[in-house]
Amino acid sequence: MAVAPLLTEEELDALRVFDTCMVANAIETFNVRLHNSGFTDGRIRCMFEDAPPMVGYAATARLRSGAPPIVHGTFRDRADFWNAILAIPSPRILVLEDMDDPPGRGAFVGDMHAAILKALGCIGYVTNGAVRELPSVRSMGIQLFAGSVAVSHAYAHIFDIGSAVKVGGMEVRPGDLLHGDRHGVLTIPVEIASSIPAVAADLQKAEHKVIDFCRSSAFSVAKLGEVMKKKG
Repeated sequence: MAVAPLLTEEELDALRVFDTCMVANAIETFNVRLHNSGFTDGRIRCMFEDAPPMVGYAATARLRSGAPPIVHGTFRDRADFWNAILAIPSPRILVLEDMDDPPGRGAFVGDMHAAILKALGCIGYVTNGAVRELPSVRSMGIQLFAGSVAVSHAYAHIFDIGSAVKVGGMEVRPGDLLHGDRHGVLTIPVEIASSIPAVAADLQKAEHKVIDFCRSSAFSVAKLGEVMKKKG
């Protein structure tokens, strides 16, 4: 399993200062990927919008919940899945691609599995499927991003542990560095990760100059063009 080089705790903290929108803006300046890739689309909702940005490394697998097992009445939890999560550096974020059509018939993560994830060093969960038992999960400090909310876990079970997955249009591999907040989730290319905070800070200052000008009594369309040129 290829895992991205680790950032220091200080570098992770520096990324947590900015929202996902500003991080996305900073990534664009490096031209390391297309500007319409690397982030979740509107199908993925942040369940706890007032929570601070989360930054961590992705543990991945696939999920189905719509169909019962062939022989037994329930699916067993798997130690290999838990150990695969522990193989990812902390802080960890579980990313599950729900393969049901449509996704979200059952919710893998509720309060019990959130407690397990917390014990495994996870700070968040991202899925195109469903989640449930939100108040209890929130109280544990686990952030949730999902396509929907469901009543039951149905026949939720895990397979393809450690595979590359796609959630809300965002491709994720094991060990990818993720950043998420109320706006959604994005991947941060490891080769530029440590450089993002400084670039984001400069972009934020430039944007604030435009915002301050628009709110000032000096505003005019003619001067706005000049200000935007200086912004670059």
